[in-house]
Amino acid sequence: MSDTGQPTKTVSDFEATLTKADTSVASFETEHLTGLQKLRIFLQAYPVAVPVFVLILSLFLFSFTTDGRIVQPGNLSTILKQITPIGIVAIAQTIIILTAGIDLSIGAIMVLASIIMGKLAVQAGVPAPAAIAIGAFAGGLMGYFNGFLVTRLRLPPFIVTLGTLYIYQALKLWYSNSESIRNVDTEAAAPLLIWFGKVISIAGFQILYGTVAFLLLAWLMTYVLKHTAWGRHVYAVGDDLSGAMLSGVQTDKVLRSVYAVAGVIAAFAGLVLIGRVGGTVTPLAGETANLDSITAVVIGGTSLFGGRGTIVGSVLGAIIVGVFRFGLSLSKVDVLWQDFTVGILIIAAVAIDQWIRKAST
Repeated sequence: MSDTGQPTKTVSDFEATLTKADTSVASFETEHLTGLQKLRIFLQAYPVAVPVFVLILSLFLFSFTTDGRIVQPGNLSTILKQITPIGIVAIAQTIIILTAGIDLSIGAIMVLASIIMGKLAVQAGVPAPAAIAIGAFAGGLMGYFNGFLVTRLRLPPFIVTLGTLYIYQALKLWYSNSESIRNVDTEAAAPLLIWFGKVISIAGFQILYGTVAFLLLAWLMTYVLKHTAWGRHVYAVGDDLSGAMLSGVQTDKVLRSVYAVAGVIAAFAGLVLIGRVGGTVTPLAGETANLDSITAVVIGGTSLFGGRGTIVGSVLGAIIVGVFRFGLSLSKVDVLWQDFTVGILIIAAVAIDQWIRKAST
């Protein structure tokens, strides 16, 4: 009690008063936001909401244009089969774009790694597990080389990976002699290489072993990004490189590790690709994988400016692209207009990302 007979206010009372005041101010500010401003804040907090909405809407619309055929188990199975290798590459591309980088060589790494696995296992007689391990190591080494050039030369990732794209493309043609390995030879000499092409059938719905592996990998990488120090450092580097450096994050080490991990994931995509096409190993595969993976990542809500995005969004982005291409094909739309539609999706996704980013300014 004070000398005047009034209760004495404690520190806790003052803290409670301040908290109440802050809550009142926040409530006042929220009440005066427009509907679009509230939506923008919501989408910044939940970036996966946009690709989820687009996927549901696209399935709904194509159900009308295809008389419901697109949602039949067989067609949904086909979409998942088609997007599986690209979806895996999109996971690799996601962790790079989260650091505000980009990898134009990721598709070439996938194909070159698959050729290394095929040549060693089928033509050189190396045991398939060892050939797969060597191919994964080669993919990681190519990715690390990208990261090394980015951090050592201080060049933009776009320029570095554009250069290594041509290097890896030349290497894959040289190493393969521009020749393919036939599926019958792969099946006879190294059946393990096509294991991910096996199918699980459930009530008319077919799913590849590779698709199951793709979804498990997406879950694993989501966990790693959310619950490990490495994952937090990846987001920090992409959000503010200088700030992360001042906070004690070894930014160069993180960037090199990101590109190396992406290379290993791309090599795994190459192994799944072999199974997806039934055992054929060709240097002509994955010609559009670089751009397709970037498309999936952008449509999935990952910011090209780094620091914001999710693996789940990229998975949904890959599915959205698959749904649009397959839905337009079922609707008998020319391939030209399929590409036209995907181009519109990319521009719209980047425009939405720019709009959402303003919520924090």
